[in-house]
Amino acid sequence: MRIWMAVLIVVISCSDKSSENSVPSENEWIRITNNVATEFHPFWSPDGTYILFDSDREGHYEIYRCTANGSELTRLTQNTTDNTHARWLPNGQQMVFESERDGNKELYLMNLDGSQQTRLTNSSALDGAAFVSPNGTQIAFLSMRDGNFEIYTMDTSGANQTRCTNHSADDFGHVWSPDGSKIAFMSNRNGHWDIYVVNSDGSNLTRLTTNAAEDEEPQWSPDGNTIAFRSNRDGNYEFYTMHTDGSNVTRLTHSDEDEYEFSWSPDGSRILFVKGDVPDIYYMNADGSGIRQLTSNGFRETIPSWSPDGTKIIFASEKEGNLEIYVLAIE
Repeated sequence: MRIWMAVLIVVISCSDKSSENSVPSENEWIRITNNVATEFHPFWSPDGTYILFDSDREGHYEIYRCTANGSELTRLTQNTTDNTHARWLPNGQQMVFESERDGNKELYLMNLDGSQQTRLTNSSALDGAAFVSPNGTQIAFLSMRDGNFEIYTMDTSGANQTRCTNHSADDFGHVWSPDGSKIAFMSNRNGHWDIYVVNSDGSNLTRLTTNAAEDEEPQWSPDGNTIAFRSNRDGNYEFYTMHTDGSNVTRLTHSDEDEYEFSWSPDGSRILFVKGDVPDIYYMNADGSGIRQLTSNGFRETIPSWSPDGTKIIFASEKEGNLEIYVLAIE
């Protein structure tokens, strides 16, 4: 009897584990957009009520807003040039975005309903890739006004534009620390990509990675104690973490395929990422354990991100022939 009970427990345990590791059915996906156009770069509002995204349904890219279930679709930008990459301010009432309406790519601010579109940058070179500080008072962005990509900050009004990096090499991948005091970024100033941290005023530049591999795409953990990044130091691109001073580098993944497009869950317990030549979406625990595949259909799934409460993800998929936006609940 005891033997049969032991066998039963093992069977149940294996069954539960298989269920936990199974790929969610596409029937669980909630389709947010439904158009023959390309629709991507989805971005949750801070309270999870709305979703911003880019669409070329008008023949060029415009910015749209809808609710988290796809209703109340609203076109926010209305001109004949590309408007893209909108990002919310923490107040949920405004957003910064890129537009080429004045001849080259510049940054603009607008309200939730698309009103009061205001130009923030004004240079003859490209200004873009805006990231809003956690307290909503500053914007970090890329500019080529000095002949190469450098990182600048400015107030959300466009005032006090300050150059944070100053090197002949390119600086990319800028992300704010959770307390808004520092910016992590990647630079090829040593002949390959390494990760650096600088104070938001441009002082105290510190190099965090020092090897001949490509170390890219830093992402701060929500508690500000850890930086995740991807690196090919062990052959292909895998995920690693390190302390914010560059110490205690830890490899999280061991795969034969490149991994990319990753983000921390809001509580810092999980990391969402994309893997493969035909990309699928996965998540894992923050220590690299518990990897679970979320999509597997032979089509491209890309640009995933967590909802503000960490219970859902949003992503773009080509399973209908063009990029559309979907939401999937996460256990």
